[in-house]
Amino acid sequence: MQNLPPNKKIILFDGVCNLCNSAVQFVIKHDKKDTFRFVALQSELGQEILAYIGIDAKNIDSIVLYEPGIAYYYKSDAALQIARSLGGIFSFGTALKVIPTGIRNYLYDYIAKNRYDWYGKKESCMIPTPELKIKFLE
Repeated sequence: MQNLPPNKKIILFDGVCNLCNSAVQFVIKHDKKDTFRFVALQSELGQEILAYIGIDAKNIDSIVLYEPGIAYYYKSDAALQIARSLGGIFSFGTALKVIPTGIRNYLYDYIAKNRYDWYGKKESCMIPTPELKIKFLE
């Protein structure tokens, strides 16, 4: 696998989903510590990371947070870990961990299943502005 940036957490996201792209923009805006890098699930690197951590790319309908050499998270656990890493008021989101994972993931899956109908879909993956290009891995 290509060398990933050291000390960065990698967010794999659906590059054609409007909701997912909005979430990425939100994280970028609030990532004051420059913690995250982003990879579209549909990209070659996204597929390579999924294979490396043992997630079948055909069955993934979720955001994935990959901390190279440490752990990976998906679905609601990924969202909560991202909120925790953003810190500040967002770390209060980790209080949702008291809700059993099965219930959190049921709600997550419901939103994921309907995201294209509710929020729309792009024809191709988002192309970052030159200023944001360093946050996206290819």
